[in-house]
Amino acid sequence: MAMGFSWKLWELAFIVLYALAFYALVIHRSLQLSHDNSHRLFGLRPGWILGRLNDLSDPQWRNFRGNLPILMLVFGIFTLVANTIRRFYHLRARGMSLIWSFLSFCYLSYLHGACVVFILLISSMNFFLVKIFARTKYFVYMLWIFNIAVLLLNRVYEGYSFTLFGANLAFLDSYRGTFRWHICFNLVILRMLSFGLDYHWFSFQDSRFDQKERSVPIDKYSFNIYLSYLIYAPLYIAGPITSFNAFATQLDIPQKNHSVGQIAWYGVRWAISLFLMEILTHFFYYNSYASSDIWKNLSPLEIFIIGYGVINFMWLKFSLIWRFFRFWSLIGGVETPENMPRCVNNCYDLESFWKSWHASFNKWLVRYMYIPLGGSQRKLLNVWVIFTFVALWHDLEWKLICWAWLTCIFLIPEIVIKSAAKTFQVRSALGGFIFRELSAISGAVTITCLMVANLVGYVIGPNGINWLISRLLQKDGLHVLFGIFTSFYIGTKLMFHIRDAKQKCWGLGSAIVDWEKQMHKYLDFF
Repeated sequence: MAMGFSWKLWELAFIVLYALAFYALVIHRSLQLSHDNSHRLFGLRPGWILGRLNDLSDPQWRNFRGNLPILMLVFGIFTLVANTIRRFYHLRARGMSLIWSFLSFCYLSYLHGACVVFILLISSMNFFLVKIFARTKYFVYMLWIFNIAVLLLNRVYEGYSFTLFGANLAFLDSYRGTFRWHICFNLVILRMLSFGLDYHWFSFQDSRFDQKERSVPIDKYSFNIYLSYLIYAPLYIAGPITSFNAFATQLDIPQKNHSVGQIAWYGVRWAISLFLMEILTHFFYYNSYASSDIWKNLSPLEIFIIGYGVINFMWLKFSLIWRFFRFWSLIGGVETPENMPRCVNNCYDLESFWKSWHASFNKWLVRYMYIPLGGSQRKLLNVWVIFTFVALWHDLEWKLICWAWLTCIFLIPEIVIKSAAKTFQVRSALGGFIFRELSAISGAVTITCLMVANLVGYVIGPNGINWLISRLLQKDGLHVLFGIFTSFYIGTKLMFHIRDAKQKCWGLGSAIVDWEKQMHKYLDFF
């Protein structure tokens, strides 16, 4: 056993040294790429760190970053007003739904102007559909058809023009606000589906509810609380997503899982992450490369570095956006799932990746799609339906459909292998070693596939996949491909060590808790 421990220690030392060399190479080449082609890249703006340019080529990040001061002021005022009124008047769900509906409506009026009419109209149609047909046999089909139709029509007609409803309404097109309403409405679609399905399952006392959600009384399914849920200001733009039942419960009694000190520390950690993002965009112009055609002139190694950098940029971007709004939601008394519970560089299989990337959406998909479609019994079929919906939900783009279907193709072998691995019993040290090595190779394959899917979806597009494959299969690309696969293999082994260390910590923590319980029993005896 000591020999096995010594071998693992030497392996870990080698892996750490390799990881340091790997990141030294990536950082050096990234800095070189950013310096050599900065004059040819788009979206670079004057920065504030050491006179360097700042990569603001991503419109989502540019808009969020530019509006941070006003967002902090608005949400600071909103949460202060809401919490003060709640405490002064001892309001519960019904009263707080009115307060938050009013505050959120003011917020939406600024964002969308006259287009708020479309939001209220579609939301009302969905509410009456639910209330009238929730107890019917075909309600679930009606609900999904209605909401998917709205989702697609919103995109096709780009949020609709008022002239479609009469020439005398044309003047309202001049008052469409500062933000396209149909982009935000994608999240509202998920909430409308959540309300409809929660109410439908409540009506039939379906077993999908946990004990907490079963306690939500019928009066919580009112229009006021429903509207408050759809347009709740801290979560309206970007989420995270929570079920209607969870929201209504916390609107009635504010969350108590996070203390004031914990919420404050959450905000401090967010500020540190924001500074890290500023360093990233000032020194590494990954997204600017991805949004231009310059990548076609790069070597295979440089394309890999850009793709790897884009994924890390996206992870940090979404993490900052989602945690910002979750922070204000926590202050307002509503806890939502953490969207990025794990770093993108600590995922060696697709299943754990999707549980850690937009995790609240993943939980929503499990609750409202995966389980109703048959769960694990129809897993190989479910992934195609779910990922196609996810692609359409994001946007009507062919490259997103390709990304979704590529993900499904890569996910199916993993599902089959995991299913077979559950029946495999390790009976010796050699068997354990072989199983660990095969798992590491499988992890490297998975990460490679994930990189390819994301390169297609967010960098080179479906038209560039043939070019990428032919480029990697050339003489100078084969050794790069081998090096990339080796790096992913070693990275997977590092993740195994991290997993083992966490399990030991958890085991030690459980042992301490058990010891404390035994000591309390012993003292109680005396």
